[in-house]
Amino acid sequence: MGLNTDELYFKPQLKVINDDQIKQIHAATLEVLERTGIKITHKPAIDLLVAGGATVDGDRVRIPGWMVEDAIRKSPSRVVLGKRTGERTVHLERDKSYFGPSLDCVEYCDPETHRRMPFSSEHVKTTAALADALPGFDWCMTIGMAADVHPDIADRVIARNTMENCEKPLVFCCKDTNSVKDIYEMALVMCGGKKNFDKAPCIVHYSEPISPLVYYDPAVDKLIYCAENNIPLINFPAPQASGSSPSTFAGTIVQASAESLSGLVIHQLANPGAPFIYGAFTTVLDMKTTIFSYGANELSLMTGALAQMAQHYEIPFFGTAGATDAKFCDAQAGAEAAFQCLSSAAIGSGLVHDCSSWMDHGFLASPEYMVLVNDIVMSVKHYMKGIPVTQETLALDIIDKVGPGGNYIMEKHTMDHFKEVRYSELFDRKVFDKWEKAGAKKMEQRLQELTLKLMEHRPAPLSDEVIAELDKMQANWK
Repeated sequence: MGLNTDELYFKPQLKVINDDQIKQIHAATLEVLERTGIKITHKPAIDLLVAGGATVDGDRVRIPGWMVEDAIRKSPSRVVLGKRTGERTVHLERDKSYFGPSLDCVEYCDPETHRRMPFSSEHVKTTAALADALPGFDWCMTIGMAADVHPDIADRVIARNTMENCEKPLVFCCKDTNSVKDIYEMALVMCGGKKNFDKAPCIVHYSEPISPLVYYDPAVDKLIYCAENNIPLINFPAPQASGSSPSTFAGTIVQASAESLSGLVIHQLANPGAPFIYGAFTTVLDMKTTIFSYGANELSLMTGALAQMAQHYEIPFFGTAGATDAKFCDAQAGAEAAFQCLSSAAIGSGLVHDCSSWMDHGFLASPEYMVLVNDIVMSVKHYMKGIPVTQETLALDIIDKVGPGGNYIMEKHTMDHFKEVRYSELFDRKVFDKWEKAGAKKMEQRLQELTLKLMEHRPAPLSDEVIAELDKMQANWK
């Protein structure tokens, strides 16, 4: 039998729901929006919904299923993001996955002293530059707050500091439409104008409805502004099973989908075809501690189901992985991050956030944890390449040449392919004696040293003209 010399490629895959369950979840989502509806008081959005076919009873809006399905059809199945340089680097479509850090942590863990402290604007710069240096991260977020900046302008200062110190696409959140407008204008200056921005948006806005099924006016304002200006928008509720959503996983998934898709309806009514990213932060209320768990296995299970719903709808997805309930960069943190990241990649979770810094229930950012999770993500990406099968990789000729009892160390085939193995800068494979002679450095010490080394990285600086324009903008922020 002859061999096909074409490459046979298979991407490792994971499914947590089947096709019949996807249909049931979709039908249940439509039922929630038709029967229960959403609470919304935003008059322009209500007017859009009514004109589109929805019904209103006070502040309750009920959306018929055909409106939801029409919005799904109009929403783009592909969203491409770019660096501030214009390079198109993130192609959100089908089951592709791109990893990035988390946002809005309140505290920072210093990698030299391991002391926790309030997150400052300098920490924003530090973590942004580190995210720029880490190859596993395809995009960035506004990782922490800025306790040293007046709260009225802190969201814009954070966004500026991040964009100056990281060239990668930025996902940001902010308090109101004025802030979105200011951050958008900064992005236009950095990328060279509206024409360049539309080719490869370098920012994405993150917004949240309130579970269960509530939209507050500032979030709707931002949603409509982003739609009108073609700023990619993530509409991302955070339902908590047994707290703000049903205790059953299927019920939480249905509610989460209804919350995200109701925003899609408003978004597409405001501007059909505007870029939209679906998803939800679905986790559990931990009954032992009453905390919103970031490390629960169920988080990955429900996120995986929603990723499959996004693939069914052919809408880009905002996923979650790499978060942990651990207080330190320890074994628990590594185990929870590894489980979540591999699960997300194998399902295909789109724009996967939290892969670096959401520790201690979303409270703490740690540069060391960023470096650890980057290494995990690099291993996951390597794993997801699968096993290429070609005449060259099947290696029949070299197997025959070496024959029984031989070895492959000096063969050209080995020299051509041995670098396909991934070698970590962080994880150690030496035997004990050689490990001792090399300094007997435990994982924690290696991680600290590698982190401090990587923190020396700085991206290419912006031009003086761009900096001057940003300074002028900042001076006018209220």
